[in-house]
Amino acid sequence: MTTAATGQRSRKLLACTADATAYQKAFGADLKRRVVDEGEPFVVAQADTPHEIFHAMDIPIVSNQWWSAYISAKQLSGRYFKALTDKGYPENSCKYCSLGLACTLADDPASAPWGGMPKPTMLVARLTCDCIQGVFGHWAEALGTEFFPMEAPAWEDKDPAWFASSRTEWERVYQPDRIALMVDELHEMIAVLEARTGRRFDMDRLEALMHRINEQEGYIAEAATMIGAARPCPVGITDQMPNTMIPQWHRGSDWAVAHAKRFRDEVAERVAAGAAASDNERIRLMWIGAGLWHDPGFYQALEARLGAVFVWSMYMPFAGPQYIREMKGKPMEALASRICSMNEVLHLPPWMNGWMVSEAERCGIDAAVVLMPPRNRLSQSGTNLTIRALRAAGVPVLALDADMVDASKWDHDRVVGQVEDFLREADLA
Repeated sequence: MTTAATGQRSRKLLACTADATAYQKAFGADLKRRVVDEGEPFVVAQADTPHEIFHAMDIPIVSNQWWSAYISAKQLSGRYFKALTDKGYPENSCKYCSLGLACTLADDPASAPWGGMPKPTMLVARLTCDCIQGVFGHWAEALGTEFFPMEAPAWEDKDPAWFASSRTEWERVYQPDRIALMVDELHEMIAVLEARTGRRFDMDRLEALMHRINEQEGYIAEAATMIGAARPCPVGITDQMPNTMIPQWHRGSDWAVAHAKRFRDEVAERVAAGAAASDNERIRLMWIGAGLWHDPGFYQALEARLGAVFVWSMYMPFAGPQYIREMKGKPMEALASRICSMNEVLHLPPWMNGWMVSEAERCGIDAAVVLMPPRNRLSQSGTNLTIRALRAAGVPVLALDADMVDASKWDHDRVVGQVEDFLREADLA
């Protein structure tokens, strides 16, 4: 059985990619200083929670997904998941959400990033699936802090083309009752944070932040449009992911807005010059799912041999429809509309399949590779229907039985061979 050690580094093309990675490394060191060395109040939160509130209150935040990717990139996931099962937790837990809990329960300061997660002021997560309350409840108990759960009410407006009107008609698209519920929860969370941290929430500061986020996401959306239209693809997803996701963790900051613009400009320069992510592009691939944080080199493994280029992942094109909002003088409501369905549009029908079929057509996708994390119900619940929808639209699809952070069963060469066989059987190679 091969392990995470078989993961390969990826090749980057853009100057801004190295700068984004360096910024995040420096941010991680500064965050550690603030929350570990100086004991500043901070929050651990899922990616689909209102980070904007914490940013507006100058409360440091550790995203659970970023923390999991960080642990996975350090090749520590196998050790921590074993500690989790050794303590009686089921092996079929959602790995992406529970790796942070596993690290805490392993209680191994010598190996853990930062020596282990310090006690946060609060843990925050939306209850998007059955495992969330258990994972975050146990994690809060282990850390000696509070879990603030946010509801994920049913979404009755099942419009597969939600993305066409989400910027301007967000009240209709995301439903007034769901938005109102989240606004109530946001006010409740703010009250708890103010009481626990002594920091005050300012609505004007939130509104200014929301405007800057709109600007930032606009640059990323422009880059996504250019990349989808260009032939050959100027920038593959190994550059797209860091230049989208790292600014997203800091969305609305001066650095994030400036970096998104720089990324947009570098993409535009490559498009104008006819530059290619691969000199050999013959097959345009779509990656569906979170990133393979333990093996980023996988995405470029077949470029030279087959001309197979991953030109699409969810992170960059997601910026336009799911983040940009015309605020209409209601920044809190606009924020609630951004958050209240973030996981749903990425994982559940008809929103997931409607958007991804549209994106495959927009980007001229020849085939799709879908990550199917074992036992991850949220990642699988809508994925099978998306696979069917893509195939019905004429896009061949390969489903990979693999996990984004658990590399214990990952074999780089075997999976690359699996993708190659799939492309040949589909008469694309």
